Amino acid sequence: MALLAHILGIFTSFVVPLMIFLIKKDEDAFIADKSKEALNFHIAVIIAYFALIVISIITVGFGALLFPVLGLGVLILGIIAGIKAHDRVAYRYPFTIKLIK
Repeated sequence: MALLAHILGIFTSFVVPLMIFLIKKDEDAFIADKSKEALNFHIAVIIAYFALIVISIITVGFGALLFPVLGLGVLILGIIAGIKAHDRVAYRYPFTIKLIK
């Protein structure tokens, strides 16, 4: 389930990690921790996307060149986190805001 929180989070943003956290939080501490980690990461990504929108408006579209970079980062970090979760190894996303504790 921790693997699914990370991998499906790539495609569904915070929705699947939130569902997994709410369903499994009392059953398995590892799954709860990893789904919270994925949830925090995807909330931070949403904030970053909004920041890029503002930057794109200010720079008359040049900031939009960073959207693919952010998307690629989400893909790569999600896969790395999923592999680590499959091996039951603790992984922390870089640049993540800890909103859900």
